[in-house]
Amino acid sequence: MTHATQQPGRTGPAAPAVEPASREEAIRAIDALVEECRVEALWSFRADFRPRNDRERRQVLEAIQERSGRDVFRRAGVLRAWLSRHSSDESAGC
Repeated sequence: MTHATQQPGRTGPAAPAVEPASREEAIRAIDALVEECRVEALWSFRADFRPRNDRERRQVLEAIQERSGRDVFRRAGVLRAWLSRHSSDESAGC
């Protein structure tokens, strides 16, 4: 059985840990990861929680890394690293 090797809540093969090409792609990837990990790793967040800014995105990615398996940990790490290099929320003076 193929699905027996998948992690709970997963519906397909593991997505690769690929760095986003743009901010929009990063936000889409984070939103998708939030949905994928909502039950398994984000149980302490509101059921309808969606990160709205870079601070919330970093917070949710950290929570995902703390409570997920290796593949998801790696994907969240790539997104966190990208976000830290490209964050616009906390620029000087904000």
